Amino acid sequence: MIKQLLVGAAALAMATVASAATYAIQAGHLIVDAAQPERGPSTLIVDNGRITRIDNGFTAPTGAIVVDERNRTVMPGMTDAHVHLTGTSGQPWYQDFTIKESVPYKATVGLTHALEMAQGGFTTVRDLGGDTSAVIAVRDAVAEGRFPGPRIRVAGAPLSIIGGHADPTTGLPPELAAAMDEANLDPSVCTGADECQKVVRKLAAAGVDWIKIMATGGVLDPGTRGLEQHFTDEEMKAICDMAHFMGLKVAAHAHGTRGIDAAVRAGVDSIEHGTFIDEQGARDMKARGTYYVATLLAFNGAASLIGTGKLPPASEAKAKQAFVAWGKGLNLAYRNGVHIALGTDSAVAPHTDANKELALMVTKGGMTPRDALIAATKGGPDLMNLSAETGTLDPGKSADLIAVEGDPLTDPTAVQRVDYVMVEGHPIPMKGQ
Repeated sequence: MIKQLLVGAAALAMATVASAATYAIQAGHLIVDAAQPERGPSTLIVDNGRITRIDNGFTAPTGAIVVDERNRTVMPGMTDAHVHLTGTSGQPWYQDFTIKESVPYKATVGLTHALEMAQGGFTTVRDLGGDTSAVIAVRDAVAEGRFPGPRIRVAGAPLSIIGGHADPTTGLPPELAAAMDEANLDPSVCTGADECQKVVRKLAAAGVDWIKIMATGGVLDPGTRGLEQHFTDEEMKAICDMAHFMGLKVAAHAHGTRGIDAAVRAGVDSIEHGTFIDEQGARDMKARGTYYVATLLAFNGAASLIGTGKLPPASEAKAKQAFVAWGKGLNLAYRNGVHIALGTDSAVAPHTDANKELALMVTKGGMTPRDALIAATKGGPDLMNLSAETGTLDPGKSADLIAVEGDPLTDPTAVQRVDYVMVEGHPIPMKGQ
C-alpha cells in the first residue's frame, strides 16, 4: 500500500503540473444532477480544475486530454459524511493500549485510506473522529496536492463524558486510567457547560472544520452504560452554542432514542447513526433541518467482530441490540422527510467497502435508488456548506466526478464499479492502472 501511495503521489504531482490543461471527458450517459434526468452521450469539458461546459455527443477540443468513458456513466463524485481515515477495520478494541501508534504513523494510515476512499468514488469525505493533529495533517497534505485523495473536512478528537464513548480510559484498570487522566491524554473529555465550551474553543483554535460529540453511548467502546444519553441537555446546548459562535457545525454520535432527540433539540447539525430514532425525533429533525447520517455499513463491520474476541462483552451485547434496528432508523427518517446524507463509519468496516453503503440505503433503509444517489452526491455537500462547489456537475463547479459501469439511478451497486475518478480537476490513480 505504501508503494501504491508513493506512485499515486507522483501521479498526482504530474497531474498538478498539468492542471491548466483542458480535459474532454466523454460519457455514454451523464448525470449532471442526481435529482434531474440523465443525459445521453455527452462530453464534459474541464479546464483548470473546473467544469466549463457540457457538449452534446462526443467532442474533443484541440489540445484537450480525452478521457474515454463512452461505455460508462459519468456522475458527480460521492460524499461520505462519516469516515475515520486514521483507523483500520478489524482491530481489537485494546489495540491502542498494546501497540501505541504514533501521530506520524496515524497520518500515514490516514493518507492510505484517503486514497482508497477516492478510488472508491468519494471525492469529498468528512472525518468524524481521530487524533486532532493527525487528521489535520492528512487533510492539509491532500489539499496541498502532496498526496492523492478526496476533499477532506475533519472534526478532530470528539467530545465525550468521563467514561463515555470517546474516553480512552474507559475499560482500563483503575491505576492505568488514573495515570492517563493525570497525563491529560484525553483532552476532549469534559464535564459541565463551561469546561465543554473550553474544549470547543481549543479544537477551533487547532483548525478543525467540525465539532463531534458523543451524545450517547456507543457500540464498540467497552463501557457498560448502554446506548442512551450521555451529555446533559445543558452540556449539549453549550457545546452547540459555542461551536456555532465559532462558525463550526456539530455532528452528534447518537444511538438511543432520548439521546437523539436531546441532541437535536440542543442544536446539532447532524445525527450520526440514529439507530433508535422514534417518530418524535424524526419530526424534530425535520422541523429543525437536522441531517441524518445512517452509517449502515458499520453494522457489517461490527458483525464481523462478534465472537472473535476482538470486542469486549459489553460491546457484543450492544452490537446485538443495535442489529435489531438495522436500517429502521433511516427508513423512519426518510419517510418523515428528514434531510439525509450518506455516511459509512469506514474504519469499522473497510474503507474499500465504502461504496457499498448506497445499496444498503436502498435494501435496508427503503430509499429509492434515485433518492439514495441524491443523498450520496448532494446530501453531504449541502450539510457541509459545499453545494456551491461540488455535488453536481454544473458548469462553474469543481471537477469532482466519477465514471461507473451501469446506471446508478436504477442500480445502486453501479457505484461499486468505478473506472475513473477526478477530484478538483486532478485524476486519481486507480488500482491496476
